[in-house]
Amino acid sequence: MAKKPSRPSSEDKNIFEKLRSSFGDIPPKGDPGRRKFHFSFWYFLMALLALSLIHDYFMARQVNTIPYSEFKRYVVEGKVQKLSIKPQQITGTLTQDDKGGNNRQFVTVRVDDPGLVKLLDEKQIDYTGHYESKWLASLLAWILPLAFFIIVWRFVLGRMAGGPQGVLSVGKSRAKIYAEREVGVTFNDVAGIDEARQELEEIVEFLKTPEKFTRLGGKIPKGVLLVGAPGTGKTLLAKAVAGESGVPFFSISGSDFVEMFVGVGAARVRDLFAQAKEHAPCIIFVDELDALGKARGMSPMGGHDEREQTLNQLLVEMDGFDATVGVIIMAATNRPEILDPALLRAGRFDRNVAIDRPDVRGREAILQVHVKGVKLGSDADLAKVAALTPGFVGADLANLINEAALLSARRDKESVGMAEFQEAIDRIIGGLEKKNRMMNEKEKRIVAFHESGHALVAMSLPTADPVNKVSIIPRGIAALGYTQQLPIEDRYLMTREELLDRLCVLLGGRVAEEIVFKDISTGAQNDLHRATDIARSMVTEYGMSEKLGLVTYAKERRPLFLETGFSPAKEYSDETAKEIDAEVSRLMSETHDRVKKILTDKRQQLEILSQTLLEKETILGDELKKLLEL
Repeated sequence: MAKKPSRPSSEDKNIFEKLRSSFGDIPPKGDPGRRKFHFSFWYFLMALLALSLIHDYFMARQVNTIPYSEFKRYVVEGKVQKLSIKPQQITGTLTQDDKGGNNRQFVTVRVDDPGLVKLLDEKQIDYTGHYESKWLASLLAWILPLAFFIIVWRFVLGRMAGGPQGVLSVGKSRAKIYAEREVGVTFNDVAGIDEARQELEEIVEFLKTPEKFTRLGGKIPKGVLLVGAPGTGKTLLAKAVAGESGVPFFSISGSDFVEMFVGVGAARVRDLFAQAKEHAPCIIFVDELDALGKARGMSPMGGHDEREQTLNQLLVEMDGFDATVGVIIMAATNRPEILDPALLRAGRFDRNVAIDRPDVRGREAILQVHVKGVKLGSDADLAKVAALTPGFVGADLANLINEAALLSARRDKESVGMAEFQEAIDRIIGGLEKKNRMMNEKEKRIVAFHESGHALVAMSLPTADPVNKVSIIPRGIAALGYTQQLPIEDRYLMTREELLDRLCVLLGGRVAEEIVFKDISTGAQNDLHRATDIARSMVTEYGMSEKLGLVTYAKERRPLFLETGFSPAKEYSDETAKEIDAEVSRLMSETHDRVKKILTDKRQQLEILSQTLLEKETILGDELKKLLEL
């Protein structure tokens, strides 16, 4: 019977751990992340210098330097045993030192003394001559500078050619390569986007068991395009696919292909695909694809030849490689509307995975992922936090958790409570609270009535979102107060009545100032801007104007996932533009009259709410309902 190997004892394990901590974390053999030792000439030079110093100071025999007069005295006294006469110096050994110790060596500078040899013969001292040839010194004088310049030249060329920023390496791909164990992200780290996750789980199966799909004649998708708003988790999903598949992950940004030198972008694309084929099966992830794949001929100023060459090379490479090698290209963008159609056709990016903003259940699931390392208080309710954060994406929620944890640490608390979450939400939405900002009493009253007008109108309309908080504490750069509404549920469509009610809420602050002060201030600038946008969209985009009918007049190519847009040239007559302006003005005027009637009828409640705000500065939703008895 074969003897079973003995298990290592705890003492052996401790010794192993000490050795491991001394030498660092050594990856197993065959791991792509294994550290490599690179020989350096400088390390060799430093070691040689250290050895020579050790030899000179600790191992060499001690040699004393004495004056020539003292040397002559030793010769006369017969204390010198033997000598070596060199062109510049004389070395020798004394029979004994003045204290009767052992023999010791000495050295003295040779002077022009014709009688020295005669004196040495008289004292019968053994001496030898030494001739120093200078051919070696001359040779070293030529070789050492030459060797130095060769070493420096090789070092400079190496940096230029092999470094990531080297001049001779501009054609090399700048993709960051993560080995299987270095990705560190799985589908357990992804939450709130279940549909996109299920779509990408098939990609994992393609990479793990391609024969399952190819045996029936199917082909593995070449490319997967992740489309979504910033912060929704596109990059995280791509890393999760690589982590679940256990394959290398090439990560690069679209802007990394663009360079000032002509042809560099195309060369980097070729190099990237060449490296990917060597490491197949693997995943290539191109972030911000719109920087590279913008549609050709879109710019009115003409295309950028270098960028178009790079895009053409990418199209060729995606068509050229065999799908059976196991290289899958994943890309992310928040501007799909500007991508070149050739990129989006079948055979290149075969699948488009849309990643939308999470709903309330998705936000709660994302919060559950991010609070794993956070100590929560007993009053922390993640479901309520999710309800308070409509429109937040995964990055926003991660920032929210971090802000709440920092607030708790600043207040010397042992856990993160609901108060910190609420404060973090207010800080992210409205900006930093500025309690020290000094406002005179008149401005404070204007702000109080302004915010009371918003809140009172919102609570009086049937389709408006409930008010969660009203505050007159300044926040951010220009916000002197704010009214926070909490949607009951996630909404994806809005009716005409709901849009009109939203217009009323936006104009509530401005109308309250008119009623109370018989004057208006600049505080309603942002409200008027948002209200005008809604009214113009109702007329030009949604066909909600009876006068203009079922026609849309907005044909600009708006970003799908970005709120910023641009104003293209109008494609309608000046007469139509005049009618649009008149219809927008009519909507705003009718809304103004409606809001004025609401606040005039509830003038007493407006006064009560404003006075309470001046006293407390912040009123929550439940307290607001009791105060107004609505």
